[in-house]
Amino acid sequence: MQQPKKIMLVGAGLAGSLLTVFLARLGYNVQVVESRADSRRVGYKGGRSINLALSHRGIRALRAVGLDQAVLAESVPMRGRMMHSPTGQLTYLPYSQRADEYINSISRARLNEILLSAAEKEQGVSIHFQEACTKADFTAGKVWTTCPENDTIEWQADVILGTDGANSAIRKAMREACGDSFTEHTEWESHGYKELAILPDEGGNFRMEKNALHIWARQTYMMIALPNFDGTFTCTLFMPLEGENSFAELQNQQAVEAFFAEHFADVLPLMPDLYEQWQQNPIGHLGTLRCSTYVYDERAALLGDAAHAVVPFYGQGMNASFEDCLCLYEALQRHQHDWRKALQHYNQERHPNSHAIATLAQENFIEMRDHVANPIFVRKRRLELALEQLYPDYFSKYALVTFHPEVPYTEAHRRGNAQDAL
Repeated sequence: MQQPKKIMLVGAGLAGSLLTVFLARLGYNVQVVESRADSRRVGYKGGRSINLALSHRGIRALRAVGLDQAVLAESVPMRGRMMHSPTGQLTYLPYSQRADEYINSISRARLNEILLSAAEKEQGVSIHFQEACTKADFTAGKVWTTCPENDTIEWQADVILGTDGANSAIRKAMREACGDSFTEHTEWESHGYKELAILPDEGGNFRMEKNALHIWARQTYMMIALPNFDGTFTCTLFMPLEGENSFAELQNQQAVEAFFAEHFADVLPLMPDLYEQWQQNPIGHLGTLRCSTYVYDERAALLGDAAHAVVPFYGQGMNASFEDCLCLYEALQRHQHDWRKALQHYNQERHPNSHAIATLAQENFIEMRDHVANPIFVRKRRLELALEQLYPDYFSKYALVTFHPEVPYTEAHRRGNAQDAL
């Protein structure tokens, strides 16, 4: 079949930027529209940017276009969990006994900038910022956007791809195009999150162990902290939105500081501007999006959060999105640019695996929040590490999900749950 000349890609976030590189490497002309301004020129607005844990699935996708080393050069390795008890006692649990099995913390803003710059260097790519998609017509191959001056622009394309996040305009267009055959459902968590930061000390050094993911597990709520390349930590507090020990209870400075003094006492000295950050950064909401399909004929597809937004408790949202991009890239090669066959292949491959990682992430929230501080969990984790040393072919559920991209999420979920039961 004749190779389509024009691809319209809506959304220049992490998945959109990487997918642009993949498509350009295959020889496509790619027009990209992004509703936000270019953060490389206007700066990045934080406050809702849970730090990213780049692991082997994401690294494999980046390596396919030669971007893995550039990204890893600005990442901080995290080789295990550092548990903080209410009394300040520290317990370190390695992720693996194998030297190459660890995760990497990287700023969402910096990663997006690296990928955007790489995409712009590719031949046939054009990225248009502050162009918000308002609607799309897959049959006509048209996308309409508006710019800050409220002008409407009409774009023409052979294939329309939506990488425009959980509130995707392209998903809305797919719902309208498919009618009753398309279903979507978002499961909202009763918990929300708030981002906070720990700054470096006077010498620019990390104030806690830098090569660990820090966790303050308190059963119904918890906080995590991930290191950044500049010596800061991005902390994320997950709490119920209402009820006991919830965001609803913490409405003034006295309440916030008293809560931290009681439950996160070792953090309070590291965060002298706690209440200023508390007021400045909004409460984010957490949900899991599931759709009945990710494609429409040979004309359109959803990738990343536009198709399957997940809660962040397995650190796989970005990694799964990057796997989407790699899957479509390989499908186009395998099916010799027959978009109908390639999109069918992509949908069949990614749909069950996206559902599996969504479920894994929901289950891991309970584990991180309720179980990691439990002595039984600590013993189980140490048993897993011992088994890894004794048996090279043994992999824990966490390792299967995080360090073994050759194992589909569906299989990692099945085998991991069997291990949990045993």
